[in-house]
Order: sequence, then C-alpha cells, then structure tokens
Amino acid sequence: MRRCRIWTIIIAALVFAGSGFGQDYPSRIITLIVPYAAGGGVDVVARVIGQTLAERLGQKIVVENVTGAGGVIGTQRVARAQPDGYTLLFAVENTMAVAKLVQPSVVQYDSQKDFAPISLIGTAPLVLVGKKELPANNISELMKLLRANPGKYSYASSGVGTSLQVLGEMINVEGKVHMVHVPYRAAPQIVADLVSNQIDLAVFPLNLALPPYRDGSIRIFGTSERARSPLAPDLPSLADNPELKAVNMTVWYGLFAPAKVDPAIVERIYDALAVTLRDPEMRAKLAEVHLVKAVGSTPSELAVFLGQEIERYSAIVKAANIKAE
Repeated sequence: MRRCRIWTIIIAALVFAGSGFGQDYPSRIITLIVPYAAGGGVDVVARVIGQTLAERLGQKIVVENVTGAGGVIGTQRVARAQPDGYTLLFAVENTMAVAKLVQPSVVQYDSQKDFAPISLIGTAPLVLVGKKELPANNISELMKLLRANPGKYSYASSGVGTSLQVLGEMINVEGKVHMVHVPYRAAPQIVADLVSNQIDLAVFPLNLALPPYRDGSIRIFGTSERARSPLAPDLPSLADNPELKAVNMTVWYGLFAPAKVDPAIVERIYDALAVTLRDPEMRAKLAEVHLVKAVGSTPSELAVFLGQEIERYSAIVKAANIKAE
C-alpha cells in the first residue's frame, strides 16, 4: 500500500511539473530555423511571422538561416534539436514532402515521425519566369521555342529535390519539352542571374518574382495554380495553356517543433499563432509578401495535410521520374 502511495505521488508530481513547464514557456529566446538563405521568399515570410509571434508569446524569436542541400541541412538540425520548444522549424513542402522522395540517401529525417506539427501557416503559387532577352512573350510562344530547341534552354531552381524542380520537370513532362535543370543554393542569386541574362528560365515563389517583374527586369510566363492569383490577377496560369492543363501546384509554409516536445508547448505556440494569423494587420503584411492564403490550421490538421502532400508528391515524382542529379 505504501509503495502504491509513493508511485501515486511521483506520477502526480510529474504531471504537475509537465503542466507547469508548458505554462512557464517561453522563458528564454526562441530560435526559428529557416532552412534557406536570408532574403529569399521563405525567409521573408518567416521573419514577418516570427516578429509578430514573438510579441504574442512575450519572448524574442531569433531567425537563423541554415542553408544547404535544398533545405535539408537546416531541417535535419531541428530534427536533432532538444524537444524543449526553443528550436522551431519554418518548413515548406520542399523539405517536408519532396526531398525524401528525391534524395532518400541524403535526407536523414522522417518528416512525419521526427517533428511535431504546430500549424500550417499559409500557401502561395510558384511562377515560371524568364530573362528579358528570351524570344518568347507568353507561355504558348515559350512552349514552341522549347520544343524546337530541346536541351538548349535551362531553368534554375533553389535546388535538387525541391518543389521548384518538381514544377520544372512537370512542365517538361506535360509540355513534352526538355529544359535543362540548373540547381542554385539561393533564390536571390537566381534573380540576379536572370536580370543579367546569365540563365534562361527559372521557377520560384510569386513573392520573389513580382518585384523584378513589376520593374520590367524579367518575364513571368504563368503561375503554378489553375486559378489566377488574387494578388496578381494580370498573370496567367500555366494551366491556361492546353499543353499544361495538368499543371497545378501550391507551395506552403508550416511551423514545426522537434518530436516529443511537450504537447502543452505546442498548444501554447499554436494558440499564439492562431491569434496572429487572424489579425487583419498581419494578413495585410502577409499580402505584402504575396502569401495568398493565410491558413492557421491546428496541429492535427497539419499532420493530416502533411500525409496527403507526401502522397501527392510521391505520385508526381514517380510520373516525372525526378531523381537527384
């Protein structure tokens, strides 16, 4: 009987300590890992979210850019971090749903087992862009140009095994053309090389493409979603072209913690983020960086969504025969 009482006291103490830890969180600076370079599309959205989330949590959030292997290195760092809620991951579909399918020997984490989902933040389209000197003014002219010159023109992406490369290869498959893939380490360098006519074409997020497009430095041939973007309704969809009608892709941003983090901490972060994403001022800020749809899903909804995305990209990667180069 005495032994039972002792175990009851110990269990009660552990439960109390766990709930107290969640309530006390956060008590120090939080590091938000962005697995891409500073100044890129993912980084811009992460910093907008991080600043306001820090205010809601009452604690400073420091954004740390950990680049390499198309976002894999930074993502793996969070998978191996202490599950104390002080290292978080600003993740995208590249790192969580695509990379393992294309580079299984490189990716040493399981996105469904090694992370605790917190919330799907939002979605946005990708765009196919080109240098000004390219002899094509729209997607129909571009497809004719590519078909007449297989292997002559190249397209850049932010790396092997990214959704940007997946979109480029979908265009190759659906349009029966052959653009040569050129992986880059950082999206801002792609913009610079497009403007200086060092690369023919590229795939990257809408938020990164609009500024140089608006000032006339590059061309945009179409967005990756079937519906036109409400943030740029003048831009056609790639699917408007009959040859590319099957092309439909949305990129997304989500917040994750290392697996085995205290559920109370996940709930604390989610509650703060949900309030943040409902704020009209925050939605206006996200619109400025061209995040089309702010979502703010629950942790369980993000877990289901991630599983669906892995299944969807698995079919695309297999159909397009995308492999690490």
